Amino acid sequence: MAKKYIVDLSEDEVLQLQAILKKGKHKARTITRANILLMAAERETDTAIAAAVRVHVATVERTREKFVIGGLEFALKDGEHPPKPKKLNEKQEAFLIGTACSNPPEGRVRWTMQLLADHLVSVGIVDSISDETIRQTPKKNEIKPWLKEQWCIPEVNAEYVFRMEDVLDLYNEPYNPKKPVLCLDKRPYQLVEEVRKPIPSEPEQPERYDYEYKRNGVVNLFAFFEPLAGWRHIEVTQRRTKVDFAKQLKNLVDVYYPQADVIRLVVDNLNIHTPSALYEVFSPQEARRIIQKLEFHYTPKHASWLNQVEIELSVLSRQCLERRIPNVETLSSEIAAWQSQRNQQKASVFWGFKTKDARKKMQRLYPSI
Repeated sequence: MAKKYIVDLSEDEVLQLQAILKKGKHKARTITRANILLMAAERETDTAIAAAVRVHVATVERTREKFVIGGLEFALKDGEHPPKPKKLNEKQEAFLIGTACSNPPEGRVRWTMQLLADHLVSVGIVDSISDETIRQTPKKNEIKPWLKEQWCIPEVNAEYVFRMEDVLDLYNEPYNPKKPVLCLDKRPYQLVEEVRKPIPSEPEQPERYDYEYKRNGVVNLFAFFEPLAGWRHIEVTQRRTKVDFAKQLKNLVDVYYPQADVIRLVVDNLNIHTPSALYEVFSPQEARRIIQKLEFHYTPKHASWLNQVEIELSVLSRQCLERRIPNVETLSSEIAAWQSQRNQQKASVFWGFKTKDARKKMQRLYPSI
């Protein structure tokens, strides 16, 4: 009996089907159908094709029919499936979402899909339900009750407001090279060495590196940033003690800003960030000389967003440090290159938040009179 649906492929269609088989990035069903069509075009019997691709003969016949009726794209894609009946009605979905957003049972850190399914059955909401149905319900409602965000929650009081407004007013003063405003902070950095040489990237293949690595210790980064001048300096040190902090202050006064009358310094409340550290390192006369050229402005506790150098350190991490750097020498060299380019560009931060904005937007945080 002659076949009713004959597969005749054009040259372009053959190339398209061969590309599907070569790339291997399509669904298994699509690859199977591509094989069926290529073999059918070679006039293979349906029985031989079915045996070769391990499907039923009816699948081969249906694929040929779809190609003749609707063309190549129609033959390759899945047919429309009738909608499945909902497992949960609106009231049951609301109960599930409310439970998922509530505190988990005692002894559990969070609700799991299976735990929620068992709970719905135990309280009589449904007779049975799979954890996959449970998973799909919060997903389609864009609810993620298992997520938590770590956040600085400050204790806002008069002290917080005073320090915030002091720093905001300082940021909004006009540029004065004799009274520069600098932000200071520090950040630890772990030195990491490759134990196996990475494999370079190739066409359609990203660079690959081994998950194993060697830790070479942790160093500290002291960062100075003058936003209005677009200048920054990053110093790599082995530690972050009061001695290291005092030496950074001396360099700031004598090396980087010798012509300044006074340097306004924005720092956080770390215990080493105190002028008294100078007296633990230098003679009283030398310590006093350095202190007389410094003016300290402390950000409120739990308010790192007020220190603009935090933004610059974030840029440094994204542009320079998010990789494996094995030793201090390489780290210092890479940071120096990044720093030089940023300073040449006079890259800076636009700070538009002012005291009047704080009083308006953060009014509820101000102490009541």
